[in-house]
Amino acid sequence: ALDAWLKQNVEGYAGPLTMNQFKGGQSNPTYQLVTPTKKYVLRKKPGGKLLPSAHAVDREYKVISALYPSGFPVARAYALCTDENVVGAMFYVMEMVEGRILWDGALPDCSKEERRAIYEHKIATLAKLHTTDYEKIGLGDFGKPGNYFARQIDRWSKQYKLSETDNIPKMNRLIEWLPETIPPGERVSVVHGDYRLDNMVLHATEPRVIAVLDWELSTLGDPLGDFTYYLMNWVMPSDGRAGLGGRDVAALGIPTIEEVVKQYSDATGRTGIDQLDWYFAYNAFRLACILQGIAGRVRDGTAASAHAKDMIKRIGPLSDAAYMYAERAGLK
Repeated sequence: ALDAWLKQNVEGYAGPLTMNQFKGGQSNPTYQLVTPTKKYVLRKKPGGKLLPSAHAVDREYKVISALYPSGFPVARAYALCTDENVVGAMFYVMEMVEGRILWDGALPDCSKEERRAIYEHKIATLAKLHTTDYEKIGLGDFGKPGNYFARQIDRWSKQYKLSETDNIPKMNRLIEWLPETIPPGERVSVVHGDYRLDNMVLHATEPRVIAVLDWELSTLGDPLGDFTYYLMNWVMPSDGRAGLGGRDVAALGIPTIEEVVKQYSDATGRTGIDQLDWYFAYNAFRLACILQGIAGRVRDGTAASAHAKDMIKRIGPLSDAAYMYAERAGLK
């Protein structure tokens, strides 16, 4: 059924077709489609009981289809299938972008010069997303402009409550405090929602981003939500993943947090970013809510990855971190 659909809907497609599933990924199962002349990637909704508004592969398809012609680095999208009879769920097909996907934020296999160049290109890429005219590329209806943080806090609080497995008093207090203390001065842009090292394909030999992946959480919103989430890498503990906390970033050649804020501010026409502690509290809270959603799906038997149980162990530490930053930002 998939082969027949691809023949009808994907320009240039010719079988025979073989499929491999990518490992990891907590949300939308992702497959490599291999043909004699080309490789593609298929992302589909998972099966089973799903939270409202989650796993919207049609939104992913819409945003990358709009960004690709603008020159922003994303995979080319070929087609969206809303007929669940083909593979059992909605899915879309995009090109397979070949390059490097790195996981360790310290970039141990890179030279000092290459580390700086990679980080600077990542920041420039995010700034490019946030300065793209979303109305001009057809994304004027991709989200509700305004009140981004209020809507995000409300959304994640509801999903947290729907997935709750343990009562965490600090999370309950943050659900009350965060919406009352949102910083002023919102701008609106496309936001990625999960901008991090392993959601990017880097060029095989050059220090540049050639495709940003995993647009599941993208919408219109305040770009500082995206940027401060990315900035969390500088304060999250270094554990072989993206976190750089406790590392001597200058010795590694990686820009310091101050340099990152300056580069991003210069590229987006800001004088700086105030209230970073509030944004860090919000981002740690949001991550705890996302992981709680995974915990709920483990409980309900629909989590897709063996890593899910390890991720659940991070909910407590993340809620502690969120509360600590909230106290720094004025929570009594």
